[in-house]
Amino acid sequence: MKIELGLTSFAENSDIVMPDGKHESISHAQRIRNIVEEIELADQLGLDIYGLGEHHRKDYAVSDPVTVLGAAAARTQHIKLSSAVTVLSSDDPVRVYERFSTLDAVSNGRAEIMIGRGSFIESFPLFGYNLNDYEDLFNEKLQMLLKINKHEIISWEGKLRPSLEYTGIYPRVENGELPIWIATGGTPESSLRAGAFGLPITYAIIGGNPRRFARNIEIYKSIALSYGHDPSKLPIGVHSWGYVAETDEQAKREFFPSLKAHQDIIGKERGWPAFDENAFEREIGSHGAIYLGSPETVAQKIIDTIETLGINRFMIHTPVGSMPHEYVMNSIRLFGERVKPIVDKYFEDK
Repeated sequence: MKIELGLTSFAENSDIVMPDGKHESISHAQRIRNIVEEIELADQLGLDIYGLGEHHRKDYAVSDPVTVLGAAAARTQHIKLSSAVTVLSSDDPVRVYERFSTLDAVSNGRAEIMIGRGSFIESFPLFGYNLNDYEDLFNEKLQMLLKINKHEIISWEGKLRPSLEYTGIYPRVENGELPIWIATGGTPESSLRAGAFGLPITYAIIGGNPRRFARNIEIYKSIALSYGHDPSKLPIGVHSWGYVAETDEQAKREFFPSLKAHQDIIGKERGWPAFDENAFEREIGSHGAIYLGSPETVAQKIIDTIETLGINRFMIHTPVGSMPHEYVMNSIRLFGERVKPIVDKYFEDK
């Protein structure tokens, strides 16, 4: 049984928070260069996938994941390069396909698109979209992107995007079609949509017991089957926050300050309660959604999640908040050198 293991990042770029509470600033440019180094290391360690998020605000460095992934493509050989996510509602399906087919060319077939509606809404006013059209924009643009992915020349007529008549979209992917995944935080509608279209799905599990997503996966498979798709051939992924260090205590000490700083910023915007050590301990426990600790601790929790949910891709999102680059690189190294072999061996023996 082949399980894909990888990483995701949103290129968080608020001040770096050290374990002693001191803060250090870092430029957007340096954070982007650090991301390329992180992807290069992940490739050297044999990890399967790296997904990079899109944001349009000061505390996240990357607004155009494809450009950064393109830079990483020149320095890597094997790792798949994906957005995590492309906010399709506020983008144009033609440009999305053109950018990713170009990335696919320079990476020799390693590009993937992970699309979502986005939990941040800054891109809508930035690019002139009405939030009242939130659902309709995504549904219409998804259908157009899927059509472009299958056909070199298309005609298109929709309500929210200008029509096209017998128009070619280039460059084309060299071999077949771009892999397109739907990413979701767990809304039933996303599982229904992905299942109906027969698209792979990624669940972002960033709070609570991961086991609760079993119901979403059942819905996804059931709808896929009802639309004539074979659920056994549809990949299912999970991405969750996490961090690996030599020991559980070291991981807690190094990860908590940046996580709290991140959560306090977002929580103030969204009306969440303050993030404290009790919430932290709950989420890093066996029934929580943070995969943190020694390589052995993290590997066992990943194995439990894979078996419980029946998934075949797991991505650890690290860092959450801004951490020192050397800490992130060490976590990636431990994930590749020590977590991955444990998980691989377990499922090879199944």
